[in-house]
Amino acid sequence: MTYRDPKLTDQKTEFANNAYRDHSFPKQTRNYHILCDYLEFNAPYLPGMSIFDELWEAYLLDEEKNKH
Repeated sequence: MTYRDPKLTDQKTEFANNAYRDHSFPKQTRNYHILCDYLEFNAPYLPGMSIFDELWEAYLLDEEKNKH
């Protein structure tokens, strides 16, 4: 949810805002496959999985940086 912003309208921000408002979105999971499955079947607000994949990679990099 790092990309949430009420003023920006790029695809990553739109996805983050929509996922935040989606009460069924599994926000607490860190499992890529659970998130992908949910998005593929329940997220009409996501125009393509490539947006999620980019954000997932950024998330993994941030997690790795924060370990050290």
